Amino acid sequence: MSEFSVLPNDREDERFMRLAIDQAFIAEENGDVPIGCVIVHQGRVVGKAYNQREQLHDPTAHAEIVALTQAAEAVGNWRLHDCTIYVTLEPCPMCAGALVLARLDRLVFGTDDPKTGACGSLYNIVQDERLNHRLAVTPHVLRQDCQDQLQAFFRRRRQENANGITQ
Repeated sequence: MSEFSVLPNDREDERFMRLAIDQAFIAEENGDVPIGCVIVHQGRVVGKAYNQREQLHDPTAHAEIVALTQAAEAVGNWRLHDCTIYVTLEPCPMCAGALVLARLDRLVFGTDDPKTGACGSLYNIVQDERLNHRLAVTPHVLRQDCQDQLQAFFRRRRQENANGITQ
């Protein structure tokens, strides 16, 4: 494990997670699953994004991937040392792998993903000792808010499908 200059701070974690939740609302407004993400470098937001798979017709346009690209551009390096990523839902295997490759220091997520979670639920890619980098993980920051947002989205989606409303 590397030295961490970005240490956990409950108040800061909640503040940045609220920004990620705001991004998730944008995803929802665009017809996508409401997942939002913010990347912070030395106290400054350097990347923020939301799921854009439906909007871009791109299976890789997850909030984390889009935010990683922004953050790398902002810091001028693909190695995102001294960065913390905040995401409303536990990252999937693709995103977890990207976080390891980007060398972020820390991951903070809102709610677990029991179906595809790769940061403790199904897999733990971000802390796999066989890989060359590991992230510190802080789960369940504003868990209920993140969970409620996702559940309300899927509840509405199921209702729309039951009523014959198509996307």
